[in-house]
Amino acid sequence: MTKEETINQCEEYVLHTYNRFPLVIDHGEGTTVYDTDGKAYLDFMSGIGVYALGYHYPGYDEALIGQVRKVLHTSNLYYHEPLAEAAKNVVKSTGMSKVFFTNSGAEAIEGALKAARKYAYLRDGKNDHEIIAMNSSFHGRSIGALSVTGNKAYRDPFKPLMGGVVFADYNDLDSVRSCVTDKTCAIIMETVQGEGGIYPADPDFIRGVEKICRERDILLILDEIQCGMGRSGSMWAFQQFGVTPDIVTCAKALGCGVPVGAFVMNQKVAEHSLTAGDHGTTYGGNPFVCSAVNAVFRLFHEHDIVGHVQVISKYLAEKLDGLMASHHSVVAHRGMGLIRGLELDPSCVQAGKVASLALENGLMIITAGHNVLRFVPPLVITEDDVDKAVAILDEVLTEVE
Repeated sequence: MTKEETINQCEEYVLHTYNRFPLVIDHGEGTTVYDTDGKAYLDFMSGIGVYALGYHYPGYDEALIGQVRKVLHTSNLYYHEPLAEAAKNVVKSTGMSKVFFTNSGAEAIEGALKAARKYAYLRDGKNDHEIIAMNSSFHGRSIGALSVTGNKAYRDPFKPLMGGVVFADYNDLDSVRSCVTDKTCAIIMETVQGEGGIYPADPDFIRGVEKICRERDILLILDEIQCGMGRSGSMWAFQQFGVTPDIVTCAKALGCGVPVGAFVMNQKVAEHSLTAGDHGTTYGGNPFVCSAVNAVFRLFHEHDIVGHVQVISKYLAEKLDGLMASHHSVVAHRGMGLIRGLELDPSCVQAGKVASLALENGLMIITAGHNVLRFVPPLVITEDDVDKAVAILDEVLTEVE
């Protein structure tokens, strides 16, 4: 099939819910992907934060192939060793108590919301509880996840959504306080807002929210679907703020390409929320995806991936600061670790245009928020990769300016 035939066939049969770039990917190697014409592209979006180890990282494929030859699926009516090991890996890394494996990040959010509501119901027997979410947040497109996503453009066409959700302003503690009532059962937020424009939590803000939760027996739910699994420079971003959430959601890099998510909870929530029959999934936590999770954790540990992120992210930050200094269209640089954003002046240039031109020049990058270039590359990028990406962006920004 030619490139044009592939694109046309997809457009004919696939529901048009994505505005795709005109690129047909064939294969990947390391931090580079290749299209069906053999052209190479440096990947600085990693499948939207999924391919933390890049493509065909030594030891990853072999682990999955080994499990394929044994058994892919058993259902959750039985035990299996990959589940036992994956559960231990996730729980120990977060410092939590229990985990439930899902198929995606949105499903992890759904489970976290159910756990919070059940916790509050068992506490006082009422079912009129409220959840505080953040404006400009993004948690997914299922009904529950959409209900706590702070973007009206996403929510409005699908109303009525799940009730009992109020929105506060991210990094504004007074705004959160003003939303708290006796009905509040949980506060949900991204530790680093991704889709909203790459905004890390202010330390005083996230600690203040945690304090409110502890004083009022409100559950703190932190969404680390995009910023977790080493991307921030620690295994979990919340670990850099000295806070302890009640529930954490994760996905994306958890399986490094295999569709798996999870919500993890502390002992208090585990003992007083979901029980047998309250929640379930057919595929979640099957032997295949759990073998991927275990391979990821093993490789992260053996090769000190988080330590590498701490080093290479400083180099990337310096280079992005340099781009901002040399281009008047770049008005801000923010982020942490290897989740970063360059905000562009909309009167000067559109981020979408820059991303398209970058792709033509061999760099895959995506956007976020209001005119922001989003950097979520594989965690294994090198200084050479950074230099190549920055050189391409330098050329593109010069052209569009």
